[in-house]
Amino acid sequence: MGLRLKYNIVLLLACLLGMVGATTLSYVVVRKSAVEDIHQSIDLIHGNALAVRSYTVDNITPLLSDDNDILFLPESVVSFATRTIFDTFQKQFPEFGYKEAVLDPTNPADRPNAFEAEMIGQFRDDPSLEKVTKVVDTDEGRFLTVAFPITITQQGCLACHSTPEAAPPTMVDLYGPDNGFGWRLGETIGAQVISAPMSVANKRAMETVAVLIAGFAVIFLLVFIMTNLLLSRIVLRPVRLISETARKVSLGDFSVPEYSKPGKDEISSLATSLNLMRRSLERAMSMIDV
Repeated sequence: MGLRLKYNIVLLLACLLGMVGATTLSYVVVRKSAVEDIHQSIDLIHGNALAVRSYTVDNITPLLSDDNDILFLPESVVSFATRTIFDTFQKQFPEFGYKEAVLDPTNPADRPNAFEAEMIGQFRDDPSLEKVTKVVDTDEGRFLTVAFPITITQQGCLACHSTPEAAPPTMVDLYGPDNGFGWRLGETIGAQVISAPMSVANKRAMETVAVLIAGFAVIFLLVFIMTNLLLSRIVLRPVRLISETARKVSLGDFSVPEYSKPGKDEISSLATSLNLMRRSLERAMSMIDV
């Protein structure tokens, strides 16, 4: 096995190990950063939902309350307003999901599933919780799900949810008197559940890894070419010439010119030593001939 082959094998192994280590580390770091970005996006969606809920209670509901005796308008309901605005948002960002899950909802569509009910239970058991984060496996893949408590903090919310008698008759006629009542001020009655697929983070990490692999491949190719050129010029060619000179001198051919390499590196030192040995051998042979 020649020196060039040995060198290239070592170089290849070193580059492969470096590439695997760097891409693995990059994947972990980029994926973590992507998950943090998803959390920030979810926080923004939650902040926007809170603003919509507050605006609806303070501004929209009072304007439409006088008409509730004639016709119930869902635009006066905070969950309807929030969901409607999110539906528009979701057209541009379909990867995000939003639901206002309530334990005893007026609208049956807002009833929580088992997983959502569990998170609502956590908020009710521990009022200090600001949010609950979980990764959920579904048939559609893994989802990062963050839940925020829905707590009755405004008296205006009880106008429709205290008792059936106090609620607008048109709302009771539409949904019935059995659900969505008995809420109390300060009570956590549900959760805003916002989700995003983990595939978003995985995709970003894989894209970064692909770019790194391509970059490493280009760098390795350049290093491979440049180091092989330097290896040939600085090491292999001088060693080959020194070896050929030594072979001829060992056969008694002193007509071959001395090989000298400028510099103070190991190859230059080897060439100088060979020349000294050759001169000593040549003098010894001349003495024998005499």
